[in-house]
Amino acid sequence: MPHLKITTNVSKSSIPGNFMKETSALIAKMLGKPESYCVVTVVPDQMMIWGGEEGPCAIAHLMSIGKLGVQENKSYSKILGEHIEKHLGVSPSHMYIEYQDIKTADLGYDKTTFHDILG
Repeated sequence: MPHLKITTNVSKSSIPGNFMKETSALIAKMLGKPESYCVVTVVPDQMMIWGGEEGPCAIAHLMSIGKLGVQENKSYSKILGEHIEKHLGVSPSHMYIEYQDIKTADLGYDKTTFHDILG
């Protein structure tokens, strides 16, 4: 159920081959969720500018059922910021991360919703 989407001006060819797999494992561990439910999407090669200057930048969106909150999000910002900077070369000061704690009834999966799956 967690979905991390990263939209960036970093080129597809600059994204390491293992980035998707490592990022999936990272968000599963970080959120305490089964990796079998985790989704990572990277949208590279976007026309983006940060603060009027060109250079690597990104917008990330992390959606999850629960496990998000004031203190958790601070921790996740550090973990994700370091991970994305290491692998994509995007400084944490050139990236926003939006957190969305979605209700179980508002997320469909396998012809139903997580409200029915999780109770």
